[in-house]
This record gives sequence, C-alpha cells and structure tokens, in this order.
Amino acid sequence: MENKETKKERMELIRILTGLLSVLRAAIGISQGELAECIGISRQTYCSLEQGKRDMSWSTFLSLFLFFISNEETYSLLKVNKGFIARVYKTLQFRPDETVQYPQGIENKM
Repeated sequence: MENKETKKERMELIRILTGLLSVLRAAIGISQGELAECIGISRQTYCSLEQGKRDMSWSTFLSLFLFFISNEETYSLLKVNKGFIARVYKTLQFRPDETVQYPQGIENKM
C-alpha cells in the first residue's frame, strides 16, 4: 500500500515530467501521435497530458520515463533537471549500481 509521502512524491514527479513533455518530445523530433503510439496511448490522450489538461497516471508516467531515459538526447535533459532521474529511482527503490541478474541467454539479446 502506498503511503502519503510516496503518493506526494509521485505526484511531484508527474508534475515535473508533464512540464517537460513538449521539450523532451521536440528534442527527439517526433510527433505527439508517434510518441503516443510508442507508449500505448491515444494521440488525443497524449496531447491532453502535454497541455496539462489531463492528469497523468503513474503507469503512463513510467512508460514516458522509460521512453525518455532510453534516448541519449532526452536522458541528458532529464539528468540535469535537479536530480529528477535519481528521484524516480528512489521512489521505485531502484539502485542502478546493483548488478541485474538476467535469465540465462537474455543478456546476449539485449
């Protein structure tokens, strides 16, 4: 179960990412429709998120976060934004310095 502090931090992270969406999308030169398709939502939903007319769900946040940190241009933009990536990792209780144990054969396919 989510505590108040975690919920508050998630809402703050969503607020920050929402404010950066148009800049991040422009940095990689894709349309709203293309980005929406990549993360599995409609263009209309994405447009509403980017314009701040609709609240973003945590699952959509995570999809966008993963999309943007997997791109060099947008990763750099997120990295310099007041420890944004570290805050997300902390919220997820993820330590990127930990060794990830992949199932046998997976590491060769990545």
